[in-house]
Amino acid sequence: MTFASDDSIAPARPAQEASPASGDTRPRTLRSRMARAAAAMLGTVLVLAACADPASKVQTEVSQGGSASAAPTTAAPDLDGIAPELLPFYEQTVDWTSCGSGFECADIMVPLDWDDPTGETITIGAKRHPADETSMGTILINPGGPGGSGVDFVEYTPFIFGTELLDNFDILGFDPRGVGESSAVSCLTDAERDVADAKTYTTDDAGLAQMAADAAAFGEACLTNTGAVLGEVDTQSAARDMDVIRQVVGDEKLNYLGFSYGTQLGATYAGLFPEKVGRMVLDGAIDLRLTPHEQSLQQAVGFENALRAYVTDCLASAGCPLTGTVDEAMAQVKSLFDKILANPLPTNDPARPLTQTLAFYGIAQPLYSQAMWPTLTAALTDALNGDGTALLASADSYNSRNPDGTYADNQGEAFRAINCLDDRGETDRATMDAEAAEIIAAAPTMGEFFGYGGLGCESWPFPQVDQNFDLSAKGAPPILVIGTTNDPATPYVWAEGLADQLDSGVLVTYDGEGHTAYGTSNACILNTVDDYFVNGTVPASDPMC
Repeated sequence: MTFASDDSIAPARPAQEASPASGDTRPRTLRSRMARAAAAMLGTVLVLAACADPASKVQTEVSQGGSASAAPTTAAPDLDGIAPELLPFYEQTVDWTSCGSGFECADIMVPLDWDDPTGETITIGAKRHPADETSMGTILINPGGPGGSGVDFVEYTPFIFGTELLDNFDILGFDPRGVGESSAVSCLTDAERDVADAKTYTTDDAGLAQMAADAAAFGEACLTNTGAVLGEVDTQSAARDMDVIRQVVGDEKLNYLGFSYGTQLGATYAGLFPEKVGRMVLDGAIDLRLTPHEQSLQQAVGFENALRAYVTDCLASAGCPLTGTVDEAMAQVKSLFDKILANPLPTNDPARPLTQTLAFYGIAQPLYSQAMWPTLTAALTDALNGDGTALLASADSYNSRNPDGTYADNQGEAFRAINCLDDRGETDRATMDAEAAEIIAAAPTMGEFFGYGGLGCESWPFPQVDQNFDLSAKGAPPILVIGTTNDPATPYVWAEGLADQLDSGVLVTYDGEGHTAYGTSNACILNTVDDYFVNGTVPASDPMC
């Protein structure tokens, strides 16, 4: 997608000001919700209008409070309908080996190009946590991104998933093509990533031209260091890989739990294979019907609202560095961004001052979870006193940068590679200027970081992939779509939209703060999801957790 989801950003600013990103022109907000929030064992207050009762859409398929589908099974799935050239993938025997602490790991073979399955192959890295009791089947999980590692995320599931789910299902995390332990995208050295993540651009002709040139150079570096894989990491190909995984683990239907970008991946699978959907939960939803600009606009508002909720809480707490009314405090944050743009703040690393881009990342990171708000207060206090060290550390966490200067994963690179194949934003200058102005008007504090996203993919080495699936996933059983009312990265309205988009979508609302809900919110969400997976119980109406 070409929106501010986990991309880097190129903000819309007056020509004399600068904008972040290094050709990676959209903020990284969908960036592996669990690779960060769950790693810290974490998980909003703008309540948007709820959709009409989604149960009414699925009454022809399931009675209220009834079963989503037949109970999952681990019997050998039928290969009828699988094309002969695909049988080597669907019939492969996977060697699961112990990889520590009760987990099992394997590499799964898939075609490099699904349009040419007799050509080259690649591998998908997978790691699973076997059911604690008798397994009913497998649940595939994706933590978001795009570019988040399911192989890493599955290690946290024993601590954040419900006991009922862990007792009854094998939980399988996989790295989508282009990511981590799978055939992966590689673009920059660690030192080059430092420069890219910190860089700013003006939004005059010269600045935008430099942004476009840097984006083109980034794409060429990815092509040089990755090769043909770079053109095959789109979401539809990853969804097809998931069907091979379903087959090789022995499930007739795919059971799936996806967070953030993982909802796009899951909805794509449902659109491609509606008859093979088992029990599917999409948490922190993306509305696939929106244009890139609509997504950027709504996400900018999501971060604006999340920051406003934080500021409101901060002003009511001891030790808040902000003062006055909420509007005045929001203006103080905006003033801080402007001051850092002109004069980056010193940090404990003389070679790495806090640029405005890094300041944005540092403030955005704690907005993913209310539990991180005290960290933001401390970092803002230091920044307002002229020390950018704490905000830099927050930005580094956001960007997966280790204290020794290495990067923990390739998510930032995979993110752009996947998004540039999936969808691209506008590149006409007048249109971009108008879109950026609209975003800033809607989100005065954070909106400047969400414009000009189309430039990041304008010169990508491979063309955009055509969307070849049914957005409504007609024929799929009920699919739960979870939305958090003040989610900054995937606004609640997107969950309403995805539940409406899917022919069998069922909206489940969490009234709270933060990005996504299952495993990080409350017992209502936990029990609703676990009961759905284990017993097939579909809520008769939105439980409004």
